[in-house]
Amino acid sequence: MKKAPIKKITAKASGKATSKAAAKTTVKTAPAAGIIYSIAAADLAGHMFKVTLTVKSPAAIGQVLSLPAWIPGSYMIREFSRNIVSIRAESEGKAVALTKLDKHSWQAAPCQGPLTVEYDVYAWDLSVRAAHLDQNHGFFNGTSVFLRVLGQEAEPHEVHIVQPKDAACKTWRVATTLPELKAKRYGFGSYQAANYDELIDHPVEMGDFALATFTAYGVPHDIVVTGKVPNLDLPRLCRDLKAICETQIAFFEPKTKKAPMDRYVFMTMAVGDGYGGLEHRASTALICARADLPTTASNSTEIGDGYLKFLGLCSHEYFHTWNVKRIKPAAFAPYNLQAESYSPLLWLFEGFTSYYDDLMLVRAGLIDEAAYFKLLGKTVNSVLRGSGRTKQSVADSSFDAWGKYYRQDENAPNAIVSYYTKGSLIALAFDLTIRSKTNGAKSLDDVMQALWQRYGRDFYKGKARGVTPAEVEALFDEVSGTRMKAFFERYIRGTDDVPLARLLAPFGVKYSDARKAEKASLDVNLGRDGNDAKLAQVHQGGAAHVAGLSAGDVLVAVDGLRVTGNPANLDTLLGRYAVGARVAIHAFRRDELMTFAAVLQGDRVPGVSLTLLPAPKKATGPKRPSAA
Repeated sequence: MKKAPIKKITAKASGKATSKAAAKTTVKTAPAAGIIYSIAAADLAGHMFKVTLTVKSPAAIGQVLSLPAWIPGSYMIREFSRNIVSIRAESEGKAVALTKLDKHSWQAAPCQGPLTVEYDVYAWDLSVRAAHLDQNHGFFNGTSVFLRVLGQEAEPHEVHIVQPKDAACKTWRVATTLPELKAKRYGFGSYQAANYDELIDHPVEMGDFALATFTAYGVPHDIVVTGKVPNLDLPRLCRDLKAICETQIAFFEPKTKKAPMDRYVFMTMAVGDGYGGLEHRASTALICARADLPTTASNSTEIGDGYLKFLGLCSHEYFHTWNVKRIKPAAFAPYNLQAESYSPLLWLFEGFTSYYDDLMLVRAGLIDEAAYFKLLGKTVNSVLRGSGRTKQSVADSSFDAWGKYYRQDENAPNAIVSYYTKGSLIALAFDLTIRSKTNGAKSLDDVMQALWQRYGRDFYKGKARGVTPAEVEALFDEVSGTRMKAFFERYIRGTDDVPLARLLAPFGVKYSDARKAEKASLDVNLGRDGNDAKLAQVHQGGAAHVAGLSAGDVLVAVDGLRVTGNPANLDTLLGRYAVGARVAIHAFRRDELMTFAAVLQGDRVPGVSLTLLPAPKKATGPKRPSAA
């Protein structure tokens, strides 16, 4: 079938594609882009974006085009190119052959004039990592939709975001931190990027979203919420996020209070049940449960667990503005987006960010120290629950993120440790250790500020240099004024548990573990699978493991009494027995009924709690991080 010629993208044509309001905008001074994209929501019901790419000066030997295999901040090969369902090219009205080089890349045949490539991208991934399109909204990361023009990544790039023709989209707006070219703020039209790396670091949301703006030390911050959220309390969101943002800006720049960006957007998708975020240099893409967002129907000033979780997520992603988006591991400067890029430092970039996300809530005045230590206790319990922490160091966990952390299976608690959660406890241990050794003169705050000053502040100002593991360790020694090698060997390159009880004691914090050793247990985690009591995880060395049960087994009965999954009654059944009792367990493995003899053990679930001791009349010693 003969296909229509590909519509060329020119500055003149792009003006017609924008809204009337956008067309009136004064054109900003910018280098003429040699790479121009047009992206249109071509089929809302079919979830299809149509992208047209024009390369004004393609490579003489045949231009190579490639779509990233992964997105920064999410360390897993995601094969975004699988969503390109059709692709074709032409030059000056004549078809140009495309040869596929690998699953991510194509090479165009040599051509004399500009090369135009048109392709369709299927967008049905409702996450922060990819692209999603339907009648309600459109969202995309550049890594999912913009082919990279090899050899011209450093050139200026231009993007025309076309307003959908569907009547339902007449009131849609655009939220992005891409610098406007001809487009007005929140409007369809032309945007620009200095290079490809910048292009893919500004996600785009389109739709009828709720919008509010606040300033943090003079920098405008937008809150964009997509999805139905009745009685959304935007003023409260603005107040609380402003407190978090200003606290973090002042943390890294205590003298100037200068943010590292000119504008920031919290881009939030509200759903029935969801949680996650992905950082970018001037924005973050978030997904959350709508029940976690504050409502004007409540007069309470208390922060519920759901809203606290959301604020912690925002705090985490905002902290990444400094820690990983500008302070980067050397392996990510620059990114190789076609292959896995290994770094043993994710404990620093994700773990330390996880430490500071909740700490910033205290310092911003949103929660008190008691609430903070309750959150910290949950983190400690989560780390101690899995035996994987005795087998894998956080340095190894960081390096192996691609194959292990991001590809977790039912055996994950027995095999791996999270560089997020244990990394946050290591950050706390560093903080307490440095404060103790220097009698409060220095802290982890000073280390982070030094990292920022040396490696982050000028990253996008011509000094794009990442930090190596050796430089990190040397910096800790320098700032603390002491040798920290033993700490690195035991807790970062080694698998020792962080001695929090000992470290917290001088700071007036009591560490206690009230695990219920007298409670009979199989040492398993149940999953949600209808009404069945399906084993999600079987902990190594526990009663179920010793008896021969496996993850995926569906429990049927304990000593002839039925086990149910919804509501789960396993704890109730086992509560009739003492530790050491022998019980018969019937379970299905696949479709085969099996019988197991299990000797019940004492519950091994950690029950760590952290509580503040009464303050002495006279202040002695260094301050707690949460009291700093």
